[in-house]
Amino acid sequence: MKKYSSFISILSIFVVTFSFVSCKKSYKTVTIWTDQAELVSYAELFNSQHEYTKAVVVYKEYIPASLPLAKDEKAPDIIIGSWLKNKKLKKNFAPISNIFGKNKIPKNSFYESMLNYGKFGTQQYLLPVSFNLPVIIFSSKNESFVNEDFTLTIKQIRDIAGGFNDKNKKGIFTNMGFAPSWDPAFLYTAAKLSGVDFSEKNGEFVWNKDKLEQLTRYIKAWSSELNESTVVEQDFAFKYLYTPSYKQIALGRCLFSYTTSNKLFSLLPEQIEDTDFRWLSDGKSIIAEDDITMLALYKKSRFSKTALDFIKWFFTEENQKEMMQRIARMNLNTNAFGIANGFSALKTMNEHNFHLFYKSLIGNLPPEEFIQAPQELPSRWESLKSRVVVPYLADVTNTNLTNIQSMEDRLNAWSKQFN
Repeated sequence: MKKYSSFISILSIFVVTFSFVSCKKSYKTVTIWTDQAELVSYAELFNSQHEYTKAVVVYKEYIPASLPLAKDEKAPDIIIGSWLKNKKLKKNFAPISNIFGKNKIPKNSFYESMLNYGKFGTQQYLLPVSFNLPVIIFSSKNESFVNEDFTLTIKQIRDIAGGFNDKNKKGIFTNMGFAPSWDPAFLYTAAKLSGVDFSEKNGEFVWNKDKLEQLTRYIKAWSSELNESTVVEQDFAFKYLYTPSYKQIALGRCLFSYTTSNKLFSLLPEQIEDTDFRWLSDGKSIIAEDDITMLALYKKSRFSKTALDFIKWFFTEENQKEMMQRIARMNLNTNAFGIANGFSALKTMNEHNFHLFYKSLIGNLPPEEFIQAPQELPSRWESLKSRVVVPYLADVTNTNLTNIQSMEDRLNAWSKQFN
């Protein structure tokens, strides 16, 4: 709500600004649909630099629900938001491969895996804007426990966390390094890194059942062998871990906490000044969060040439640096990280500029070869993930549950209710 309120206040300023300039003649406009509040500030910057081309921003909380357009609704020219990578939405987008080339946008300016994620077949329909990565955080005072310099694997977290565990004379845990059951989002990321591969194939939701069974056995063994049981883990969390993740590790009762880059770096510097982190990895790659922000050119755009001008402007390091500087300078309080609440999809933007705004990223930025896009996901993935996948992972890895509803039965129930 805080972020949405900030968006409304910024939007009111933007409307006044655009109303003033629109009194003049011969303006070309590009209409942008977005679920990212920061686009309002970016559009204002674009407008200030262009005398006869102006950007208008329309906020859409969940863009896929607005496609196809409602009757008589004004069409966008550009769409920037999450959950655009889906075959059912592709018919709303125009191919955008002609944005690359001499005096345009160099293909190699993007992270390769992110750029490939925007393809349908061999054609580029989407351009990556921003992404986030999974993070394991810990207190700087406990850095002696962590010898790895860059990433942590699930096995390394398990082994290191076990060494942090401590009990009192009554055999009750007073310290617990980490427990898989503390954060269902960790279980989901662990499944992705373990090759469970939740994805869409031929219009159906599929996953690797063998890999899921292997992960289930591993997580249950972790909970029972190191932390006694899932119940004990949950009791410990109830007793000690009732504060935000960055405070949990500072209190010293646990060693690790799971979060994501946008949640971590949107905190105030003083909140994380004694916090260290490692990227959660399988040892070879770091898989981006599912909600990658992508850009699409609307298929029925009336001003596609003007839209392409905005896109070329947007995907330059110099302009993106100014976008971040402008938000910081104006103290817009959007509570967002980086570019459109994530790492920029432009490699040099992250490498040359992010450490200027986020000091803890100095020497800690993942190289391109580590960063991987997620699988192509089904429609309504947010609902499917939150109502079916994550609850199933929490139940199937619980050492104290036996009669567990299968993934297939949950999927059928969800399909009847929400499709």
